[in-house]
Parts: sequence; structure tokens; C-alpha cells
Amino acid sequence: TISSLNNQSYKDVEHIISDGGSSDRTLEIVGKQRYCETKLRVGKDIGVYDAINKGIEVSTGDIVGLLHSDDEYSYNRVLSDVVKIFSNSEVDFIYGDLNYVTREDTAKIVRYWKSGTFDHARLLRGWVPPHPTLFVRRSVIENFGMYDPGFKISGDYEYMLRLFKSKGLNFCYLPRVLVNMRVGGVSNRNLKNRIKANLEDRLAWKNNSFNPKWYTLFLKPIRKLPQFFMSPPVEQIKRQEKIPLSPVYSQVF
Repeated sequence: TISSLNNQSYKDVEHIISDGGSSDRTLEIVGKQRYCETKLRVGKDIGVYDAINKGIEVSTGDIVGLLHSDDEYSYNRVLSDVVKIFSNSEVDFIYGDLNYVTREDTAKIVRYWKSGTFDHARLLRGWVPPHPTLFVRRSVIENFGMYDPGFKISGDYEYMLRLFKSKGLNFCYLPRVLVNMRVGGVSNRNLKNRIKANLEDRLAWKNNSFNPKWYTLFLKPIRKLPQFFMSPPVEQIKRQEKIPLSPVYSQVF
């Protein structure tokens, strides 16, 4: 993850590492290899979303993005492209596409998540973009709050639902693979976690006064199945940093 950040062409980055007392040599690795503008937050937390919030609290940047442990940006101009889109002062947040890759080889794609554009009908059918590709303007976080630490698995879904249900926000879909995410996320780790995630999804709806259809709960995990069979545009991914940007702008009405 640190190497991925160091390889980005855009350098005006503040890297916050939030570590809750892990035993996976994180501090040792950070000591040997770190981004020049790194702040390390070490201390106990009550879960991943609490750790994210504490990282955001010590950050000062105008744009906030999250890159989870062992994940990486898919090409060297990801942050440059994101900043270029945010140069439009009306854009509040951005999301894109994502590749799931094997833990041993990030060049081996096992699942391709193409987000596509937003509309309310798709939201009711369980649609949601991949959270690791989300970049949010700081003013939005100040106005709409941070992640709810009461969630253990679906806090990212609740947060994105909060954004997509907030009237007047302008956002952009960038049709590019922004992040390579290693397989093994918490929500998909086992059946127990998947059931817990579904229960938390219901709480996310309630907290955001979202009235889903009876089929929303069932379609949310089911709509991910085609991702295992979609063929990622490998050649396009290899040269996407050379292709002109084609962002799709939208607004929550």
C-alpha cells in the first residue's frame, strides 16, 4: 500500500496510517518505508469505522480517500485524475471501478466490479459502488458527519447510502479501475459475517429513512455474482492512464 502511494504521480498527499495495535509488523514496515508526509495514529479503537474516523480527525487535506491495508491504486495517475475532477468546485464526491485480486499476486484479477452510473431505481435494486474507490470533499464530511462506529461491517454501506440520499450533492462516476483490492474482506469472510452484514444493512436503511423494496435485501448480494464472471478489460486497464478522462456527473435530487 505504501509503495502504491509512493508511485503516484500526484505528490501533494498527506498519508494517515491508523493502527489499532496490530501484530502484523505494521509499525516495523512503516518505520522502514513510508510516504514523506506520513502521520501515524496508534491506539485502541472499537472497530474499523472508529479507526477510520480517528484517521480523518487528524487529517487536514481537502479531499479524503481511504486505502485499506494491503490494497493499492491500480495505476500511477489515480490521484492526479481524482484531483483534476475535484478542480470542478461543484463536485462533492467521486467513485469508480474496482478489481478484486489474489493476495499473492495483485496482477491476477478474480473479480471485476464495474460500478456504472447512479440512479434511485438501481439503489432500490441493491446497487452500491465499491467503497475503496470513494473520494469525498472534506466539506461534505463536515456537513454530513463521519462513519458510524456502531456498525461493525456495513458502516461503509451506511455512509454511501447517506451520501446518495442527501439532496443537492453533486458527484461523479469515473469509469476506470481505481483500486486493486485483495480478496478477504470482513463482510465476505464467512456466512456468519454475511448474515450480520445483511442485518446491519437494514439498520443503515432505518438510519437514513430509506424505504427499500422487499427485494432490495436479496438483490444486494445477488447482484455481485456477475462480477465473478465479467471479463475485466485488461488491455484497457493497462493503458487507462493514457486514455482521456470521461467522468459522468450526477446530482442527488
